[in-house]
Amino acid sequence: MILGIFLTSEFCIGIIGNSLLFLSYMYIYLDHRYRKKPIDSIFMHLAMANTLTIVFLLIPDIISSFGMRRLLNDNGCKAVLYIYRVTRGLSICTTSILSTFQAIAISPSNAKWAWLKPKLSTWIFPSFFFSWGINMLIYIHIIHTVIARNNASHAGQGYIHAFCKTRMSRDENSLPFFIVILTRDLLLLVLMMSTSIYMVNLLFRHHRRTRHVHSQSLSSQPPFETKATHSILLLVSCFVFFYWLSNAVTLYGFYTPEKIPRLEGVIAILSSCYPTMCPFILMRNYKIVLARRAGPRH
Repeated sequence: MILGIFLTSEFCIGIIGNSLLFLSYMYIYLDHRYRKKPIDSIFMHLAMANTLTIVFLLIPDIISSFGMRRLLNDNGCKAVLYIYRVTRGLSICTTSILSTFQAIAISPSNAKWAWLKPKLSTWIFPSFFFSWGINMLIYIHIIHTVIARNNASHAGQGYIHAFCKTRMSRDENSLPFFIVILTRDLLLLVLMMSTSIYMVNLLFRHHRRTRHVHSQSLSSQPPFETKATHSILLLVSCFVFFYWLSNAVTLYGFYTPEKIPRLEGVIAILSSCYPTMCPFILMRNYKIVLARRAGPRH
């Protein structure tokens, strides 16, 4: 009961936060097109991915925590876990896109990748389509390996969900699947960490300069660019922390022969922390958004 109440609270907070973030930038995108920025579409896409992740992750665990043991059949398990994994993959892809976009946007004019600035807006939507395609392709493996749980207890290695589990078989295709997932995640994490270190370096060099010296890096940027950079750095830090923590607990549960019932709830809480906190970190910029919206027309 306590777990169910906690998960329900987290679900409501996450849905409300991501909905507010999405609607805020959607309002600017539709009603104030002269004030919109390319990065707004990345915020909207991230909010949508987080909302779907929260829905397909927490709703089954909430229902299970209140006593229901059989809700999904084999097809239902395949659909729920497939959508959850795809949207979770979209979350990491979009976060890396956001970090890369901001690093290029605030780079000085003499930087090596400054030539990419004019092309940023044209690459955003193709990167979204590529993220959807690659994640939908990767997680087809889940459709072939996930089935419904017929018993509340389960022994042996394998993934355990509130109503689902992986097949009790030695599937030789599982190793390539894990290698692909690990390779994708490591590449995106390296990209996020590299762009974050680059942005931190720019901010550090900016703060070392006096206020009266004109800088070609961040001092020439509008105030909302600097504040947005701080928020994105905080966002990446939260993502990396909760990503490794939730993955460590998930792997522990996967390879533990005797399954711990409460571990399912812990995994759900840790996996939903980032998509729940994400909108509130990004909405620190909303005062800047309002100021941008209230500014004079040109």
